Amino acid sequence: MPTLFEIYGYRIFFWSNEGNDPVHVHVCKGQPTAEATKIWLPPESNPVLVHNNSRIPQKDLNRILKIVAMNRDSIIARWYDYFGK
Repeated sequence: MPTLFEIYGYRIFFWSNEGNDPVHVHVCKGQPTAEATKIWLPPESNPVLVHNNSRIPQKDLNRILKIVAMNRDSIIARWYDYFGK
């Protein structure tokens, strides 16, 4: 699972076997898991929090959502490079 970047001690990453899902990232501190907080990046829309299983505090989560939104195009490009679609 590739780590895209780290911010405020949180890792933003893809989970390797989810290429058939809509474009999304996972967020966690420490060891990545498939159940980490999930954020979808729908076409031409703001990122959408699917769930916060990592229990990221709201203040940090708001900052992470803003950064994901600012890097949306880059994240989507890396998704398609990684998953080959």
